[in-house]
Amino acid sequence: MANTHDRSLEVTVISGEDLRINNRPIKNNAFVTVKADSCCSPSSHDSTKPDARGESYPYWNEKLHVELPAGSRYVVAEVRRRSSSAEDSLVGTARIPVSDFIGGYTPENYLHFLSYRLKDAKGLRNGIINISVRVVTSSYKGASSSSSTSVPEFRIPVDQEKSGGTVTGVPVWYPNQCKS
Repeated sequence: MANTHDRSLEVTVISGEDLRINNRPIKNNAFVTVKADSCCSPSSHDSTKPDARGESYPYWNEKLHVELPAGSRYVVAEVRRRSSSAEDSLVGTARIPVSDFIGGYTPENYLHFLSYRLKDAKGLRNGIINISVRVVTSSYKGASSSSSTSVPEFRIPVDQEKSGGTVTGVPVWYPNQCKS
């Protein structure tokens, strides 16, 4: 099911949990950058605005759009803290395997809700990031932005030669008919 062409991702950065720098909770200006980790070609990236609430549990709920080049194995989410100095401070990084949202038996345009542990520059655990990821296909891009959204079609692979291409299953519940 893996395609050899580039794909577009819609990554919604929802929130973070227990973010720290030098073992102290972050109080303000946390933001997230999302990019494809690709060895084959330069990847695009997109960033959220800094969290306006100013807590160690920031809430962004911001949609980002990233191109995923063919051959990419990971999407990288970096949480940083904007500071008054020249360089932003790295809070933590999550490497999200592309296989977590592409392939398998999920339909195209399926919305995946995912949570990942962040690792700081030393490789130590440093909070959690909550995101959703959708692979954007041409049919989804062309969908109208009205309140009615199209539901992706779910298909089950079937061996056409052995089964004739039809899968039928009806859940049946039989109440206990034994009476003592």
